[in-house]
Amino acid sequence: MLGSVPADRSARGESAAPARPLRDADATRQRLLEAATAEFAVHGIAGARVDRIATAAQANKAQIYHYFGSKEGLFDAVLGAHANVATAEEYFDADDLPGTAGRLFDQFDSRPDLARLATWYRLERAGSERSIGPIMAANEAKIAAITLAQRQGSVTDTFPPDVLLGLVITLAMAWVTLPPEFENPANAHSTGQRREFVIESVRRLIAP
Repeated sequence: MLGSVPADRSARGESAAPARPLRDADATRQRLLEAATAEFAVHGIAGARVDRIATAAQANKAQIYHYFGSKEGLFDAVLGAHANVATAEEYFDADDLPGTAGRLFDQFDSRPDLARLATWYRLERAGSERSIGPIMAANEAKIAAITLAQRQGSVTDTFPPDVLLGLVITLAMAWVTLPPEFENPANAHSTGQRREFVIESVRRLIAP
């Protein structure tokens, strides 16, 4: 039985080794999330392999199913963790949607894996009833904040609040979703210029 003292040690009066501290489990879980982020970003949900994730995390497949239930559950946990980080950074401000778009642009620019994960999520979960709790909660809070800003007259009510949120996110992600041809020298713009384009686009979009 797990955690029991071997008979020979018990007979000698030796005590069992102390249980591993909880922080070891937390560290394993974090390593799995980090390894899964890299794996899902490259291969998507269907193409990701739990054995590669376990190896990269110096863990085993059984631990993946123990902590996350399934490969799908692990993917949900990865995106949920990113959503929690974004929320903690307080990038969203319904009274400053242009600034919000600029900060979101920064997140995707500094975390290439995040853009790839979002793309796989759209491709492989389209039409699915499965949802990710932290993302749903964050979106609901943002929509409520935009609704209030519209009632106060600081943001256009031309678009429903959920549509306006989607447009802001789409503009912030513009350059990570464009085809490679937009990266050729003739179309080159600095990161700072692209960020300003995003901010100005949203400023014009929300003008009441």
